[in-house]
Amino acid sequence: MANTVYENFYLSNEIEDQFNSHLDLQQFCTVDNSLEGTAGMQRIINVYKATDGTEKLTLGQGNTKQIEVSFTAKEYEILLAQNRFKYYDEEAMTDPMLVPVGARHMGTDMFNTVNDDIFKEFAKTSLEVTTGSATLGFATFVDAAALLKSENIEDVQVFAFVNPKNMGILRKAMKDDLKYVEAFARQGYVGTVAGVNIYTKKDAEDGTIILGTKEAVTMFIKKGTEVEQERDSNTRENTIYSRKYYLAALTDETKAVKITIE
Repeated sequence: MANTVYENFYLSNEIEDQFNSHLDLQQFCTVDNSLEGTAGMQRIINVYKATDGTEKLTLGQGNTKQIEVSFTAKEYEILLAQNRFKYYDEEAMTDPMLVPVGARHMGTDMFNTVNDDIFKEFAKTSLEVTTGSATLGFATFVDAAALLKSENIEDVQVFAFVNPKNMGILRKAMKDDLKYVEAFARQGYVGTVAGVNIYTKKDAEDGTIILGTKEAVTMFIKKGTEVEQERDSNTRENTIYSRKYYLAALTDETKAVKITIE
């Protein structure tokens, strides 16, 4: 029958390839492939944060405060992303592209789900810079990047996710300050300002720009994509399930900043 051509090995590789090619995790977060366990299990994650300690001093004055780093142990739940695709033998016989296209979209759809969780973790940061739409500009990104706790910030790739509506405001405010760097040309890339690579993200919250580095969020993934198939011999209906175990966590709050546009 038509469905016997599509082995679980073929389908799992097809879906995994789509998941990896669409979700460029290396660019936006740290990837940890050591996840063990099943959906619903709890995992303790240390979330690091730091206090500000820079002061403006005059002659004879010294610091009255200092930068202090601390961490909070937080419980995260291992998540299971699963989707389902159904087709009949007759459909696969009529259109040989039906199953390959369906399998590819299973990977794409899974990417969208996981990617949304990654973005939500960045948005949990408590570091914040507030600006008005009229004052949004070069200085705003300089101030936001200055909050990132990194010894060599000039050697770190800093990015920002911007809502399409806010991107229009940003383009007008930036003018010549918004530079295009061909080496960073990727889907959604708009330009660079104050060393920050700007990306348009359609589902980013209106009025909020998330700025950070890939050290802010860690994506814990269980290697491989599981695939399971069912078949109703009477109706010749075939069902494919694909699933991925993962956990996205804001592991270093000092590496993400929220810019709020009032």
